[in-house]
Amino acid sequence: MLLRFRERGEVRVVEHSSPTLRRRELGARLRELRQQANLTVEQVADELLCSAAKISRIETGAGGRGVNPRDVRDLCQLYRVEGAEREHLMALVKESKQQTWWQELDLPYKPFIGLEAAAVSIRDYESGLVPGLLQTQEYARALIEGMVPRLGADMVQQSLDARLKRQEILTRESPTRLHAIIDEAAVRRVVGGPEVMREQLAALIERAALPNVTVQLIPFEAGAHPGQDSTFMILEEPTGADVVYIEGLVGNVYLERSADLERYTNVYDDLRSIALGPKDSVARFRLIERSYQR
Repeated sequence: MLLRFRERGEVRVVEHSSPTLRRRELGARLRELRQQANLTVEQVADELLCSAAKISRIETGAGGRGVNPRDVRDLCQLYRVEGAEREHLMALVKESKQQTWWQELDLPYKPFIGLEAAAVSIRDYESGLVPGLLQTQEYARALIEGMVPRLGADMVQQSLDARLKRQEILTRESPTRLHAIIDEAAVRRVVGGPEVMREQLAALIERAALPNVTVQLIPFEAGAHPGQDSTFMILEEPTGADVVYIEGLVGNVYLERSADLERYTNVYDDLRSIALGPKDSVARFRLIERSYQR
């Protein structure tokens, strides 16, 4: 699918998208239309005889199966939206319900996969693990098998297949740009054994050579730094919007407020300045790789 977005007076063509992105675009536009109509979420819910939570879910793009066309039709009528604008919103409804490979999987982070698949660029900081988009099969397997609660063999394989499938965004036509910053602790921690780690370091060196991939390492000698107790990703959507994604034991968190985006962007820029440059990072990876051959 070819998608066109207007940016700074020019039309940018994007060759990949996802239903997740379409739901978010639809929700954002409906929220703008509600605000232009000077209506609250509660007032809209009263008019449509539904819950305020449902209107909020529509506006945030939450849910895994898209928006009901009847709901969008009723919202367009309430907001007095006609013509090309209405046709565009109904087209987004249809696109938001398209099937993708990850929708059939029993995974709790499917909305994230949709955002990742559509992203034009990703800034990823990892303090304790190799980034998922750069993991080898055996490294990923060791991580997944070590999850709590323990997963059955079928779920381990499904999670592993999904992780490897996600990596295709780096090598497809019009690939996603990835800038990964990794704390040295992530490549010093032995996951799966020395041989697995040696292969993982070799893969990091190989993938860092891709023209759309930049990898930097924060060495131990850098001491304390702003990302020491955190891990996060900043995903840039084709629309130009950014989303911060944080994954942890408490669940998956998505941040979109300008204040949050600014804070995480500033932290990421600080980490980039602290880390070794790309060439020096690869040299350190080679050194660590040799240590696993002993």
